[in-house]
Amino acid sequence: MGFFLLMVFLFWLKTCFSYLFEFNLGIESIQQYLILLINPFPTAFLIFSIALYIKSPKKAYTTLFILSLLTTILLFSNVVYYREFSDFITVNTVLSTGKVSAGLGESALKLFRPYDVFYFLDYILLIFLFVRKKIKLDASPVVIRKAFAITSMSLLLFSINLSLAEADRPELLKRTFSRDHIVKYLGINAFSVYDGVQTYKSNQNRAQAKESDLVSVQKYVNSHYAAPDQTKFGIAKGKNVIYIHLESFQQFLINYKLKDANGVEHEVTPFLNSIFKDKSTFSFTNIYHQVSSGKTSDAETLLENSLFGLSQGPLFTQLGDKNTFQAAPAILSQKAGYTSAVFHGNAGTFWNRNETYKRFGFNYFFDSSYYNVTSDNTSQYGLHDKELFKQSIQYLEHLQQPFYTKFISVTNHYPYPEFKGAEAGFPLAQTSDSTINGYFATANYLDKSIEEFFNYLKESGLYQNSMIVFYGDHYGISKTRNPDLAELLGKTKDTWTDLDDANMQKVPLMFHIPGRTDGSVSSVYGGQVDVLPTLLHLLGVDTKNYFQLGQDLFSKDNEQLVAFRNGDFITPKYTVLGDSIFDNATSTLMTTPSNEVKAEVKALRKKVEKQLSTSDALNTGDLLRYADNGFKAVNPANYNYKNQLEQLTKIEKQKGAKSTSIYSENHNTSTVDLYKTKTYEQYFGPSTATQNK
Repeated sequence: MGFFLLMVFLFWLKTCFSYLFEFNLGIESIQQYLILLINPFPTAFLIFSIALYIKSPKKAYTTLFILSLLTTILLFSNVVYYREFSDFITVNTVLSTGKVSAGLGESALKLFRPYDVFYFLDYILLIFLFVRKKIKLDASPVVIRKAFAITSMSLLLFSINLSLAEADRPELLKRTFSRDHIVKYLGINAFSVYDGVQTYKSNQNRAQAKESDLVSVQKYVNSHYAAPDQTKFGIAKGKNVIYIHLESFQQFLINYKLKDANGVEHEVTPFLNSIFKDKSTFSFTNIYHQVSSGKTSDAETLLENSLFGLSQGPLFTQLGDKNTFQAAPAILSQKAGYTSAVFHGNAGTFWNRNETYKRFGFNYFFDSSYYNVTSDNTSQYGLHDKELFKQSIQYLEHLQQPFYTKFISVTNHYPYPEFKGAEAGFPLAQTSDSTINGYFATANYLDKSIEEFFNYLKESGLYQNSMIVFYGDHYGISKTRNPDLAELLGKTKDTWTDLDDANMQKVPLMFHIPGRTDGSVSSVYGGQVDVLPTLLHLLGVDTKNYFQLGQDLFSKDNEQLVAFRNGDFITPKYTVLGDSIFDNATSTLMTTPSNEVKAEVKALRKKVEKQLSTSDALNTGDLLRYADNGFKAVNPANYNYKNQLEQLTKIEKQKGAKSTSIYSENHNTSTVDLYKTKTYEQYFGPSTATQNK
């Protein structure tokens, strides 16, 4: 019993350490601190008590040791995962590990800290003490009734824990706005069990889903539809669509100037800044990313389908190779004869893209196997951005127009590689966090890469007949690091608030349409779920008959209600984070909101819950397999991502004079040589580059 209580205490100690120093659980009261101190005990007593029923002392000690080690591994895994994703590990995350592991490598190692040994130091000491016989095995087995009493006590403790939690957070398990709440009130072990139950229910929902379930979804979609602004509808009709994925790029980088060690200001993204305010660009300042643990893949889910990712785990890896979708590439193919392609210099299996893209209807997917990848031009997430754009031209020029394409940049991804040689030069930020310091240099590199690509588009003749869309996929600086970023944004760690964290979820969104002179910078509130209906309306494709949960950002019917995957939401008036309501006009927490405000927020929360539950119903039930809206379901067997250049050139030959590829229009001459790339030194000169290193 002494060893049993020691193991419980050690687990409690490690859990409390992680609560206070690793996780950002938003503890707001003495009562919540009390719950936090209590919640490791119930599940630890329950799990560890299994060993007390074993009569053999050696087996009992061994079992207790293993159970303690497993719970610690679970705790530590969540700690490391939280450092990158600001979230906790779910069953779906574990199940999808194999599908997302390709390309991680170095960034995972950078998540470890020297003090992590604390989580396992006790086991090393215990083994040493057992070997030296400083701790001796008690030869007397625990009486069964005592073991049963411990188990019963653990259940009683859990009941008390849950009662305290429910008193502070009513309907905790029914209305889960955030996984943080479950961990804060019930602990890591309880969260893992809860998540397992929820996952099982989700799988059951999929198996039990039926065609009639689509009726309520259709009703919601119809009522939620926002008619297009007729002054914008079709203004890009027939144009190529070129999506440029701004990896880990946050809105605050636009027009931001970084001071170097000498106090000299450097514009981080001068080219993107010029596009942002160009009269041919429709830009937005209040667009928020809405991703969850799927991060980049969640952003793609939102933009391609106008549906949210899953509440647990990435949709790409869990359902991407199973579900029926009505995604942008298939819609544009069926409605306007578009060819579609994705260019990405990482493994095709990363995020299960090679399977998911087929079900989205992408005709072509050029992954790392199509590029010349070397140790000098790549990082763990794939080909450097300049190389991605440059090497993609050999394929882009053979696509039949109009085309719908997406270029997924990766260099501006954590842990933000430090450039060497001629590419080095942009100054590092001066903070205590090396991750933050490198973020601006890689953003500048991305900016230069896009400028070179734009120059090629103009030289090749593609520019005038294309709409180029820029979007940020998710945060680059995680919530746990925001306080260290505060001083660069005119604040301090002490004045940084949850509202600031929410505002850091803003990402760029720009629709650049060459030839237009009525571009503008809009303050309309929206999210990534709104991009697809906006895009399709610009292309002259009405979205009324499609199952899309977003609204056209230009529409006068747009509600400007931005839902986050955890149930938080933002409107022009309010930012609602859990139970906290912030007044956006004054940027302050409403400590005593009026009954009118409470009623308004309650009504908005119901709308958010309806939008999220509708998305979940469509995804987890695979309800689009039953849809009958004139859309022809995509058959993934019709797509083959091998030997794609041969496929493209074969089509050119078959079409002959009717071929619309830029290669054909250039009299069957390649445009690859039109692409020019420069080093940092060539942009700014050796002296500047050396000075800024």
